[in-house]
Amino acid sequence: MKRKQWIRLFGLIASLIIVCIAISLQKRVQKPSNSFESPSPSPSYEPTPTIMIDTFTPTKEVISKESVVDQWIEQLSLEEKVGQLFFARCPEQKETALEDLKQYCFGGYILFANHFKEETPDSIREILASYQETSKVPLLLGVDEEGGTVNRVSKFSAFRSKPFDSPRQLYQQGQMDAIKSDTKEKSNFLLSLGLNVNLAPVCDIAKESSDYMYARSFGQTAKETANYVKEVVTIMKSQKIGSVLKHFPGYGNNINTHNSIAIDLREYEIFKTQDFLPFEAGIRAGADAILVSHTIIECMDDKKPASLSEKVHQILREELGFDGVIMTDDLIMQAIIDYTESKTAAVDAIKAGNDLLIATDYKIQYEAVLDAVKSGELSIKQIENSIRRILLWKMELGLIAEGS
Repeated sequence: MKRKQWIRLFGLIASLIIVCIAISLQKRVQKPSNSFESPSPSPSYEPTPTIMIDTFTPTKEVISKESVVDQWIEQLSLEEKVGQLFFARCPEQKETALEDLKQYCFGGYILFANHFKEETPDSIREILASYQETSKVPLLLGVDEEGGTVNRVSKFSAFRSKPFDSPRQLYQQGQMDAIKSDTKEKSNFLLSLGLNVNLAPVCDIAKESSDYMYARSFGQTAKETANYVKEVVTIMKSQKIGSVLKHFPGYGNNINTHNSIAIDLREYEIFKTQDFLPFEAGIRAGADAILVSHTIIECMDDKKPASLSEKVHQILREELGFDGVIMTDDLIMQAIIDYTESKTAAVDAIKAGNDLLIATDYKIQYEAVLDAVKSGELSIKQIENSIRRILLWKMELGLIAEGS
């Protein structure tokens, strides 16, 4: 064989040897070792970056909201913190309302029929906008626009051609479809004026036409009332208008607490199986606030009105699991005046567990609360916890930006 042929043959053999070696090495690298053949992989390989991000995103959102709220609280003086606890009855004179906002830094104003009697939609928008512009902290601006016998705005033709019907009337006319349609219209109606809270829906169950709450109640069974409350709260939440369930723990057939003390003698089991159901449905639907009545409920607390009872508030927080804003009915109602000295009503209400105080005599009540905080009778921690719930509510309504 010639020399060139030998060289060519040798090169071919060498190439084949190199290819074989390479294939052998590749198989060795790809072959799994025994440590990775186990059906239970090492925990360090289980989570993925995507899963970790998804898992912790909700927590970050909660921390972000609370952080924003805490920044607001830090900016408030003691006097302003006390002011945030008051859902004050708005003075009828605009100038007085503006002056009091500057002095007290209220959490909100609640308006009544006389505020709308001589006004138009445009003038009310201007007035409420001036309140928001003047307030250091965005305001809750609320009304009782239940429909039927309780309409603060739509009763005047300048605002609506006819007053809103009661839930009882609506249900008789068109069942739940009429309720849903009415709730959407009412929410948009109030929001268009600059109002952001409707103190509704009424959760009370009243069976007899002689019951004080009969005309204002839904007029159906406890379960049907619960479904009504769920639908109304869900729609209000989607519209970004504040809802208030009332009157916890259930008014039943009691007398009007505007005029005197009402004492409820029913057994606790009745509340658990009847009166609580609409409130529980509202809580599950995301209700923002619950208003507590001034009725004495003997099976819960035979000594204090519900609004001033720690036991009643404990039931609302622990048994029903409500973590939103708890508010009183107006502290100037006769049931409270008959029971306690008017100067101590707000202090007693906060001790019981209320976050927000509806008060017509807010100047007296404000000074009493401020003095109680300064003396240590009320703790600043409790005050700030209530403010935190109030500000989180304002954030839910879009009054306070989440990232500001």
